Amino acid sequence: MTTVAQAGALEAPAAGPEPITEPGIYDMTNEEYHSHRYALSSSGARKLLPPSCPAIFRYEQDHPQPVKKVWDIGNAAHKLVLGNGPTLRKIEHEMWTTKVAKADVAAAREAGEIPLKPAEYQQVHDMADALRRHPVASLLFDPEHGTPERSLFWRDEKTGVMRRARLDWLPNPRSGRLIIPDYKTCRSANPEKLAKDIDEYGYHQQDDWYRSACKALGIADEQAAFVFVCQEKTAPYVITVVEVNATSRRIGAARNRRALETFAHCTATGYWPGYSDDVVPVALPGWAETRDTLEYL
Repeated sequence: MTTVAQAGALEAPAAGPEPITEPGIYDMTNEEYHSHRYALSSSGARKLLPPSCPAIFRYEQDHPQPVKKVWDIGNAAHKLVLGNGPTLRKIEHEMWTTKVAKADVAAAREAGEIPLKPAEYQQVHDMADALRRHPVASLLFDPEHGTPERSLFWRDEKTGVMRRARLDWLPNPRSGRLIIPDYKTCRSANPEKLAKDIDEYGYHQQDDWYRSACKALGIADEQAAFVFVCQEKTAPYVITVVEVNATSRRIGAARNRRALETFAHCTATGYWPGYSDDVVPVALPGWAETRDTLEYL
């Protein structure tokens, strides 16, 4: 049985939020969700493994990244598509190099808003309009049949690690196969390009992580589908809905298991290693070795 709770009911100590120990579905802001760093997230699990390492994971947990302009379009599109999130503020300056423009942008950031140039403001609204016209995506994010941005917490049985996930969209219970969507903005929604994105950004791990959350909390069964709604950020804002195949999901699950074991071990020992603690033999890249062997050996 799942627990639905208001995050405001949790009193946070000076050092951070009160740890969540009861598995369930929690209603909290994005900032509150990310403050629960004792619980491992999907993005954290990916950061623990190559090509990253535990030391980088630990540093980024202890030193959260400042807001970056490059995130604004994706975050703003999420706000319009999901109907939940920070307020969008149109900054009436095409160039943000003047003192007045910089002050307006700083005021928006300070208020927790997303500042956008006029063209960007129009862009994200056009993206949302394109999604609402898409025959599949529009149904997946239908506001009458789901709830945006719910935070899921549950405990991993094998390691005892508390896990967390923040669903873009939690569909209402219904008969038939449940489909849980996640919204992504991208450079290209071409399926061949998206296959590379799945590998580069670890979306197959996110797939398994979110499926595990939903199964652990009784939201979905083995037959449930998890899909990525991928939308290009340039006109005509093409959308492709993809589902990671079974083999990729098994690989994602194996990587997640390794990440959970690594997190549990590092937490227990207090030691977060880099890429290797041993002397690592390194050779020239194959192409360089071939080039110089022909020339010098």
